[in-house]
Amino acid sequence: MASSAVDTRTTPTHCPYCALQCGISLDPGPGVEAREPVLLAGRDFETNGGALCRKGYSAGNLLNHPERLRTPLRRAEDGSFEPIGWDEALDMLAQRAADIRREHGADAVAVFGAGGLTNEKAYQLGKFARLALGTSRIDYNGRFCMSSAAAAGNRAFGLDRGLPFPLADLDAASMILMLGSNVAETMPPFVRHLEHARACGGLIVVDPRRSPTAGLCADGSGRHLQPTPGTDLQLLLGLAHVLLAENLVDDRYLAKRTNGLPGLRASVAGWWPERVAAATGVPATEIRRTARALAATADAAKGGGGGVFILTGRGVEQHANGTDTTTAAINIALLLGLPGTLGGGFGTITGQGNGQGGREHGQKADQLPGYRKITDPADRAHVAKVWGVDPETIPGPGIPATELLHTLGTESGARMLMVHGSNPVLSSPDASKVLAGLRRLDFLVVCDFFLSETAAEADLVLPVLQWAEEEGTMTNLEGRVLRRRKALEAPTGTRGELWILAELARRLESPGTFSADAREVFEELRLASAGGLADYSGVDWDDLDAGAAVYWPCSTEHAVSRIPGQRSGTPRLFLDGFAHPDARARFVPVFPGTSGEPLHTAGQLALVTGRLLEHYQSGTQTRRVAELAGAAPGARLEIHPATARAHGIAEGQRVAVRNGRGEVVARASLTTAVRLDTVFLPFHFAGEQNANLLTDSAVDPVSAMPAFKNASVSLHALGDES
Repeated sequence: MASSAVDTRTTPTHCPYCALQCGISLDPGPGVEAREPVLLAGRDFETNGGALCRKGYSAGNLLNHPERLRTPLRRAEDGSFEPIGWDEALDMLAQRAADIRREHGADAVAVFGAGGLTNEKAYQLGKFARLALGTSRIDYNGRFCMSSAAAAGNRAFGLDRGLPFPLADLDAASMILMLGSNVAETMPPFVRHLEHARACGGLIVVDPRRSPTAGLCADGSGRHLQPTPGTDLQLLLGLAHVLLAENLVDDRYLAKRTNGLPGLRASVAGWWPERVAAATGVPATEIRRTARALAATADAAKGGGGGVFILTGRGVEQHANGTDTTTAAINIALLLGLPGTLGGGFGTITGQGNGQGGREHGQKADQLPGYRKITDPADRAHVAKVWGVDPETIPGPGIPATELLHTLGTESGARMLMVHGSNPVLSSPDASKVLAGLRRLDFLVVCDFFLSETAAEADLVLPVLQWAEEEGTMTNLEGRVLRRRKALEAPTGTRGELWILAELARRLESPGTFSADAREVFEELRLASAGGLADYSGVDWDDLDAGAAVYWPCSTEHAVSRIPGQRSGTPRLFLDGFAHPDARARFVPVFPGTSGEPLHTAGQLALVTGRLLEHYQSGTQTRRVAELAGAAPGARLEIHPATARAHGIAEGQRVAVRNGRGEVVARASLTTAVRLDTVFLPFHFAGEQNANLLTDSAVDPVSAMPAFKNASVSLHALGDES
């Protein structure tokens, strides 16, 4: 629903949830007793066209929620929390950090960030960790989300941006191959961008589950390929085999714009469709049909027809071979001659609200702002100059998220952890191991606006601002930089994270300067990113306020337009060449290996995890919205009726889902949407319903992405006692 005409009180901003960053308008509510302190409506913005999902429409519920944290909390001797003042809280935090550093070294203090932080908070958090704390131990929950796609994009194209083209380019697509993504539930306004491909019968969804997105392929709108879990790589190798064996590739593009074709050709030679069918369960006829349809539509696109796009999501990326699987999808896009053209392309669907910007400006263990490498002397020198420090002051690379969290409190791990905007007790693989690590720490600090499951374990909890109470910038899934605007005053007792970091840096006598003002931090971010892969130096705050559509990289040499409908910066990457020194994309041969633990041993089923329409991430926010919690109050185990019968499980029955890492108890929901060899659990719920008690902490050797989508489980029917 589009919003009505704005008045002088209306604040145009963006939804606090996913990376679509849907446009919304906020008006002050009718008084402090109102259920919501702002009136929220969809705004006519390119990603959402005025529409919002259930989560977006209800986001205002959280701003004055009765469980909102409004004062710092300290762990008392009896284990309860007691309120304290801000000066006492920050003095305590700074003293503990200094003491632990002095006794155990700088890397004994660690920082864990999030893909939902604004660009300014992500930037300042990375700077704070490296200068004020002097630690290399910083990473963030985006490691669990985008790391495999980023690694694959960097090695193929030389640059990682989720969508290297505007999302609106999908609107005229004739064919879209979507692998491992369920946008119909995770970001419903995205579906409007699939309509043309559906009308052409060209939506192809690869998912072992008949998700609501796969359901969009019905009635002649496309096709659903339902491979055995963990075999996406083999399926993609089979498609590439057909393209090469039947000479359906774009030879001219390959010769002009790519390197490495002979190695790729050799690597897929043994993956003929019948062999792939035996591995994946997808019929050989479907494999050939899909490859031929992709090639024919790509060829037509070069003659002026609708484009062909290949999109990946977490379902194919969250494996121990996630980087290779994403690479295999990129290889198909290159064989078809798509990336860097107006005839289509490859992209990956970023999940978290600032999943794109959050990984560009210094939260990752191995990166500095602007997507600079922390190991590169020139990159270190550039950032050090902006920060006003010697390059030697900046620590080297740290360790990725899973290792950081699983070594907490050990001899080789951190003894103090600061968590910002994340809930690793629920969102981490093999979650019981993470909880044990948090409890081993000497000191745990959590910045949040609710007492999340992680905050409940803390020694100190700091109440921070919510999205409608702060200024800043976000970067959405297409690389467009957006303004987050303040619409109302924050509750008394809460503080912004920029202010918190600035106050702590002062207490720790940090080198460099730390501002509490978002615009000042953004101006510094521009300087730090200048000349980097993710160059924001030409992105102007006032231009963003005026509605300019600016996509990174945008250097000071780019002319920026404020005219509605005109795009500035680099909306479409690679049109003039890829980001490697020779401007050519690289084919990277990949081979099936382990994607994690074996899934189909005797008596075991493959566990697939994912999101529900009503909830977001660990559910810290959405489980507190009555309408959303009422619609999906707990975890439901999706299981095929035949599989349920074999295990003596009835509809609605309590089921224990077990493996060597833990046990989850959920109610059974019988459905033919899942395969006979597969069950599905959402990952939004806590306690005995936490799906990540079961997930595998094995990681991709390239990206360090955990194998969330690769767990083997057994089922055990339980009685109805609660």
